Amino acid sequence: MQQNINIKNKRARFDYEILDTYTAGIVLGGTEIKSLRMGKASISQSFCEFNDKGELFVVNMQIDEYSHASHFNHAPKAVRKLLLNKRELKKLQKEVATTGLTIVPLKVFINDRGLAKMNIGLARGKKLYDKRETIKSRDNKRNLDRIKKSFNN
Repeated sequence: MQQNINIKNKRARFDYEILDTYTAGIVLGGTEIKSLRMGKASISQSFCEFNDKGELFVVNMQIDEYSHASHFNHAPKAVRKLLLNKRELKKLQKEVATTGLTIVPLKVFINDRGLAKMNIGLARGKKLYDKRETIKSRDNKRNLDRIKKSFNN
């Protein structure tokens, strides 16, 4: 029964400098978790925000409709609540409000007990020159690996 579901936000590490990471539970309905277990989700355009009560929600998370469901299916882009400790929520809310950081979803996975979890990161946006540096270092690493591989053969 246990499948390895691992949905990543590849764009997050390129666009943001991740300062701190947390693991949060996700409140899901019946057909949402079934669709998530089939791997039909995307967090590439999503972000997290607080409401008036201090609760954390993920916005713009796409979970496709479950194919075997009837008219009781879920909305694909609904706002979903994230579950964290009260201490972690207060710390995140303070960081977002005072320093202008943002909270970005990094990865969605199913843990050992079969519960849906999300890794979120407290992040600072990168400037254009930081992104250029990232691209340059990635290309240099790729070239070095290619040269090392040619010497080993």
